[in-house]
Amino acid sequence: MTNTAAPVPRRRTAWLLASHVFALLVGFGAGIYTLPILTAPPGPSTEQVAQAAAGGRYSGEFRRDLKDSDPLHWGEGTVSLSLQQIVFTGRLAPGPDYKLYLSPEFVETEADFKRLKPTMLRVGDVKTFENFIVPLPAGADPAGYTSVIVWCETFGQFITAAKYRDPG
Repeated sequence: MTNTAAPVPRRRTAWLLASHVFALLVGFGAGIYTLPILTAPPGPSTEQVAQAAAGGRYSGEFRRDLKDSDPLHWGEGTVSLSLQQIVFTGRLAPGPDYKLYLSPEFVETEADFKRLKPTMLRVGDVKTFENFIVPLPAGADPAGYTSVIVWCETFGQFITAAKYRDPG
């Protein structure tokens, strides 16, 4: 018995390979975006956040219109700082590996963040995308800084920032 099947043209094979690689990349990207949403713990309630923010010494606003914020990397809401914690009421764009920093200068670009990172204090992890309460490390004094920054450590991506006091 002879094989009568026609050989598959190379062009078709290349097209199939390219389409499968594209689908794989889209799926991987969608997974990176949705996994943090699916695995995020519930944020503190509105009452818990309001109570924690009531003891705040400083406050600022996360805004969507910062230079390096974009449709996938943003934050909006109010941030309040006390000597014990940083409290956020609002929403952040979902993403992996968010870190909270205190900065001596307000920044709104990745380049400025990278330039000033050695002078910043890494406060802790942000694990929720709606409201959070992050304790300050022992001995940290927010009076020594002016701004709060949310940064995606894994991808080196600026998310948002809020100025809570003027320098000086």
